[in-house]
Amino acid sequence: MHPAIGPKLRLLTSSFGVLALAWSGLTACTKAEPAEATEARMPHFSRAQKMELVRTNRRGARRGRVQELQLIPSPAGNLLEVDDADQPAAQNGLCPPDMASIDDRYCIDRYEAALVEILPNGDERPWSPYEAVDHHVVNGRLPVVRAVNAFGEVPQAYVSEVQAKTACARSGKRLCKATEWKRACMGPSKTLYPYGNENEPGRCNDQGRSPMAVVFGLGGGTKPSLWTPHMNDPALNHLAGTVAKSGSHAGCTNDYGVYDMVGNVHEWVDDPNGTFLGGFYLDTHQLGDGCNYRTPGHDIYYHDYSTGFRCCADVAQ
Repeated sequence: MHPAIGPKLRLLTSSFGVLALAWSGLTACTKAEPAEATEARMPHFSRAQKMELVRTNRRGARRGRVQELQLIPSPAGNLLEVDDADQPAAQNGLCPPDMASIDDRYCIDRYEAALVEILPNGDERPWSPYEAVDHHVVNGRLPVVRAVNAFGEVPQAYVSEVQAKTACARSGKRLCKATEWKRACMGPSKTLYPYGNENEPGRCNDQGRSPMAVVFGLGGGTKPSLWTPHMNDPALNHLAGTVAKSGSHAGCTNDYGVYDMVGNVHEWVDDPNGTFLGGFYLDTHQLGDGCNYRTPGHDIYYHDYSTGFRCCADVAQ
């Protein structure tokens, strides 16, 4: 937390942009417009609306934290506990086969993470990328999930930093540090976008539709309290023109062979202050361009339809 009120307000105001965009999808609309124009418009909010959004976000995240901490402790069912039986992924040279080597210093998933559920008998089945894990508590226990990544999978959204860290750990990996993530995004040539220094709209999944506007009719002039109940609705990313399958934007890559690091879904990094990077399918510029996109100041238990992740790992010794 910042000790002075002024810097704190500036942080909340600067970090609001994508938070508001992720919540509403969004447009400021005062009169009827064609659907295409409405979906493309950027939101405009008063200072009071911005502060209400941030307060609402943090209240929701705190409720999520209390829910998780009150769950019955169980090696097989507590999201905050990693099962000792989970083993690291098989190595392929310096890195596991589903990961790229970043200058032989560390490994990173080639694609954004999806989840699989580990059943009590040890079998696994795909977890829906449109469902929040903590919305499926059974007998006081959360589903046990781990992270996977593969071409053609819909990446997991609706996920918090805490859940992402645990899912990576269950696959013998870890959540990336911010510096690791940015280095991998910029590629060996250290460019602003994975593919170069000039923005090419549509090369990554950065021209998506506004699901909050389309599904719920919520725009920039809507009370923030109306958005919060819908932020984790599975219908949002089911909408065509939102989240894309991993690797489907073939040009959104670099010479490291990592995909979709700009756009598609926000990617959590390992930060106790709650940060995700890279933007998502509606915006890759508002809080920094391309690989410089950074959304700070979120509770680590927060999640919505825009939040995803990918894993890192240390190189084989």
